[in-house]
Amino acid sequence: MRLHYTEWDPARHGTAGPVFDQLFDLFQKLLQHTAGDAEEALDWMRQLDAKYGLTDGADMDLDDFIEELKKRGYLRDEADGEGQRIEITARTERSLRQAALDEIFHDLKKNGRGNHDTPHAGRGTDRLPETRRWQFGDDLTHLDVTGTVHNALRRSGGARDWTMREDDLRVHQTNHQATVATVLMIDLSHSMVLYGEDRITPARKTALALSELIMTEYPKDTLDIVAFGNDAWEVSVKELPYLNVGPYYTNTRAGLQRARDLLHRRKNQNKQIFMITDGKPSCHFEDGRMYRNAYGLDRRIVNKVLDEGVACRREGITITTFMIARDPYLQNFVRELTEANRGRAYYADLNDLGSFLFEDYVRNRRKNVR
Repeated sequence: MRLHYTEWDPARHGTAGPVFDQLFDLFQKLLQHTAGDAEEALDWMRQLDAKYGLTDGADMDLDDFIEELKKRGYLRDEADGEGQRIEITARTERSLRQAALDEIFHDLKKNGRGNHDTPHAGRGTDRLPETRRWQFGDDLTHLDVTGTVHNALRRSGGARDWTMREDDLRVHQTNHQATVATVLMIDLSHSMVLYGEDRITPARKTALALSELIMTEYPKDTLDIVAFGNDAWEVSVKELPYLNVGPYYTNTRAGLQRARDLLHRRKNQNKQIFMITDGKPSCHFEDGRMYRNAYGLDRRIVNKVLDEGVACRREGITITTFMIARDPYLQNFVRELTEANRGRAYYADLNDLGSFLFEDYVRNRRKNVR
């Protein structure tokens, strides 16, 4: 095999170097905060460049950077009613998922694809050193040849015409492996951006990272995303970068109902709901009409949510709540829901939200409620 080296040609190979990588890293971080709005992110970059001189002395300015993004397939010009608008592409959406995964789950260790090990030995694909007697239906690819032959020779007394019987067969034990169906519920109510704190960005970033984790490391698992505000609706992976809050109340009941309906369709052995929220349930539907109350914990609303928690428990669906607010009365609601479902709850810091969720997903085992 011969290798041919040529001089770097920017027209053919694109502009390379640390300047582009640094600008691209900043651009992706800004996209996380603008819910995928490329023009707003680029406007922020121009303001930062004017204030801090991001491209001073560099071999490219922001206009060059934008053209390079288009050349590499990260941006495209899209026509709208007022002219041309710059938008991100599917390649950028994938890059955002990978960047979120790298940032939040940086401690991820590769442990196989598509499976979660459990403490139980059974029929799986990862062989253990321990062996046992063969049973009807066991996969003979896990046969312990050495142990089997040793049993046959010992029973035959070392005779030259030794024979092998069923009782001689030994097989390696294997890890029993379970697939998981997960629904991630994301609160998009208006309180997620109130009080001077951006709560939607870490929630959105966590959803991006979890979707990338499952698609790349656990492809046999399933992930559905449910957004909830006044009502609840399913969100595709493609829509994740663009999730944003609205002028919504918090219909936690509708979110749980939609999540439970999605899990009914999944054939996975284990089913769970991860709910990221910062507030109390403040509305639900009664006879097709919305009943709402944004003040305090209205038992008329809360009790309906607790009923959904009980329904999930009866169907073997565990609810893990990631609470990103510190109000004691809101934590009381979370405790009630956790007790009704016999699930788990974390009162997570925004900076650690992804780590909490990642740890709970990968371990896939019960923990004490915090």
